[in-house]
Amino acid sequence: MSSKKLDLIPLYEWGMFTEPRPSVVAGPCSAESEEQVMETAKHLREVGINVYRAGIWKPRTHPGSFEGVGAQGLKWMQQAKKEYGLKIATEVASEKHVFECLKYGVDLVWLGARTTANPFLVQEIADALKDTDIPVLVKNPVNPDLDLWIGALERLNRAGIKKLAVIHRGFSTFDKIQYRNDPQWQVAIELRSRYPELPFFVDPSHMAGCKDYIQEISQRSLDLGFEGLMIESHCNPSTALSDAKQQLTPDELSDLLYKQIVVRDADSDAPEWKDNIDQLRAKIDIIDENILYALGSRMKVSREIGEYKKNSNIAILQTSRWDSLLAKVVEKGEAYGLPQNFVKDVFNAIHEASVEIQNEIISEKK
Repeated sequence: MSSKKLDLIPLYEWGMFTEPRPSVVAGPCSAESEEQVMETAKHLREVGINVYRAGIWKPRTHPGSFEGVGAQGLKWMQQAKKEYGLKIATEVASEKHVFECLKYGVDLVWLGARTTANPFLVQEIADALKDTDIPVLVKNPVNPDLDLWIGALERLNRAGIKKLAVIHRGFSTFDKIQYRNDPQWQVAIELRSRYPELPFFVDPSHMAGCKDYIQEISQRSLDLGFEGLMIESHCNPSTALSDAKQQLTPDELSDLLYKQIVVRDADSDAPEWKDNIDQLRAKIDIIDENILYALGSRMKVSREIGEYKKNSNIAILQTSRWDSLLAKVVEKGEAYGLPQNFVKDVFNAIHEASVEIQNEIISEKK
């Protein structure tokens, strides 16, 4: 599916991020006190952080929990900006938030997952940011709705916002997984495929929900070639008023960035690399052609089956047959080293296409 091109200013022309990757936005989940904001800013600046984040307004599921300190926190961040030469960033969820940020000289804002899911709020924020030069990062919506994510980007871009990027923080799920949010990397990869020019950040803190997994998620994002990371860091995470388990100390963040993760090159001009990769890609092209031929042949057989069912007055769906077939291909797939979920997804897509073909045949009038 093709998408309308966005009018963007490249990330490294924003005046706050520099190569090499990753570009990093770091700071506490929430601004809690002037002392906490200033101390965390001081230590993060010492470990090389340039863009300092803190939540000012915290959208909480239940009332009565800590919902942020409000606009007074922007005064503390403004002081950190002045004292340590940092760029400052926070989340906005309304027109009022935008105006407060403009008043206190916030350099970058982002839209949270719940805001991205609400086109009315996105449009309100886009209108409030019109004619400003503030970069905007857009987190994915709570559920894996790619069109909703793209729609938010389009609204902001139409308002003249060209310093635009996304943050992948994973998706809410009822399934029991090791992370707080389901990465569903395929959604991010699809967005990257449609908009290769769009800068991509990953939020391993919210994706993980626990600092134990931040390194592996950060590395995965860099392996995929994404440009940046938004990571929560607190001077004393054990005392944090929100999301204490997923915040790193500035020293832990420094170890992560400079000792634990490896940044991959986007490409190489080395002749050996070029020769080898071209040969391997040529092999893939041939395999892909064979896959398409096999799928075309399979659909021809599905059409014949549809004709036979129509002539015999037999229903299209044969669930017991399909359940048995799916179990067999999953077992065979494991023998080829293919992940079970991958095999299920592929063959369920093939089955749906086959059913659609047969449905068209049965629906045809004689």
